[in-house]
Amino acid sequence: MEYSTFGRHVAVDTWGVSFDMLNSAELLQAHMVEAAEACGATVLSVQAQQFEPQGATVLVLLSESHLSIHTYPEKGFAAIDCYTCGETVDPQAAIDYLVSVLKPERTYAKKLVRGLGELQVEEPKMKQVELV
Repeated sequence: MEYSTFGRHVAVDTWGVSFDMLNSAELLQAHMVEAAEACGATVLSVQAQQFEPQGATVLVLLSESHLSIHTYPEKGFAAIDCYTCGETVDPQAAIDYLVSVLKPERTYAKKLVRGLGELQVEEPKMKQVELV
């Protein structure tokens, strides 16, 4: 079987997120797993770290690649990225889910199309996801 090297990598900076939301590795971990499931990815493992006096990092290892968040609650800032290989899992769906949960005042995002030669940089189409 021949595998495609095609992948999409979406990165977003969020500003104006509540301190409490960004300062709970446990809560973020739950939302990150939900985001991975929302985009159809297969979760292999999760690492979460709560920092003192504040901040958190959560890394979700996916069969298709990864999903991560690094937070600075004192600044209301979170850096989020999702990279997936292949055509079947859309990283934008995971990003949209997380942005819907975090409810930032501002977002700045880019999408890289990878694995086809030269990296292509695109403007992602951010969508508001209805949370169930």
